[in-house]
Amino acid sequence: MKKIFVLSLISVGYFLNAQNLSNSPYATYGIGDVKYDNTIETTSMGGISTAFISDFTSNFNFANPANNANFELTSIKLEATNENNYFKTNYNNTKSTKHSTYLSNISIAFPLSPKLKMGISYQPYSSKSYEIIHRDTLSAGNIRANRFKGSGTLNTVQMALGYKVNDKLAVGARANYYFGNLYDLNELAYSNAELINGYETRNSIHNFNFTLGASYQKLNTSTDRKLTIGATTTFGNTSNMTTDYVNSTYFYSDAGATIKSNESIIDQKNTKSKNLLPLQASLGVGYGEENKWFLSLQGDYKKGENINYFGNTLDLQDSYRISAGGWYLPNYNNFRSYFSRIVYRYGAFYEKGSLQIAGQNINKVGVSAGVLLPFKNSSITRMSGLELGLEVGKRGTTKNNLINQNFVNLRVGFNFADKWFRKTLYN
Repeated sequence: MKKIFVLSLISVGYFLNAQNLSNSPYATYGIGDVKYDNTIETTSMGGISTAFISDFTSNFNFANPANNANFELTSIKLEATNENNYFKTNYNNTKSTKHSTYLSNISIAFPLSPKLKMGISYQPYSSKSYEIIHRDTLSAGNIRANRFKGSGTLNTVQMALGYKVNDKLAVGARANYYFGNLYDLNELAYSNAELINGYETRNSIHNFNFTLGASYQKLNTSTDRKLTIGATTTFGNTSNMTTDYVNSTYFYSDAGATIKSNESIIDQKNTKSKNLLPLQASLGVGYGEENKWFLSLQGDYKKGENINYFGNTLDLQDSYRISAGGWYLPNYNNFRSYFSRIVYRYGAFYEKGSLQIAGQNINKVGVSAGVLLPFKNSSITRMSGLELGLEVGKRGTTKNNLINQNFVNLRVGFNFADKWFRKTLYN
């Protein structure tokens, strides 16, 4: 197992730099298409995590670091996502598809003591990868073309600590570091004009914030039924976001439209921002039976924010998300039937988005499912295995010539859990 992990890490550096993350045209606005949280366990259950305390000793919860009271092993996860997006708009009855595969999660977690647990992870937080060209024929027969192009990825590295206060109460904290570069370009060209008018925005981002969490779980030992309540708050931006904006005219001197010639600057700005990622909060409640099943309902809130966009300030609305989901394990003691030892996950969500375009809210809705296929020698105390997840949903609308996005996301990963970094004692 350890050799497999070492060999996997050899290719990680190259893979991270080579990633091409697919997303929707709505990634044009703000910091792009937000991917977090990308863990298969969470997304397979509709996004519930705030009141989710795993019954098994091999799963670390980064979303709410207080929810790791049962975590006892060293866990290493490697996960990848395949995104399949299908776009449609009533404007000229246009349809389009986009696919991509990328590394979505790397994490390692281990107990520091029976009460204190620690985890470190990497994930892509948001991305831009779009190119849209809109052409109009004017009254004089000339053609006007608008080109929108964006690229870049905002990544996050996290370090989380969870502390078990007593048998019912736990608290946790997570430090989040965001880094990356985001690029947007809007060009206006006319068939009867030699020069192109381009608006270019480049964002260089280095940002810290912090997440505090707490959880309470009461177990009825006579029925093995348990009630869980959890809450998190993310706050405390300490950021260094530099935005370079250029409005200029030029023409391209190469066929690939990459080399600008005869560029003349109309306007140029350089700004710094300290409020990139706004306040976020989450509250969840769950109920289930020990080592058998679990169901949770969760509400997430994200405060609106302002961001520089093509030289102007873009206002994003407050947003919220309602998630419901859980898991089911038929019989972990039945070693005669492999399917009885599979963990089955399910969920659904509705998200009221932060964008409002042409009087329409850009909302998102979806359902999800997944399984944990345990390795042959896995037991309830060492639940290592292959993780599979599926998420299906839609975003946006075709009203007012906007774009409807249907998506099918497939996720696959491995969770290697064992008693690493511990000295074995013999009598």
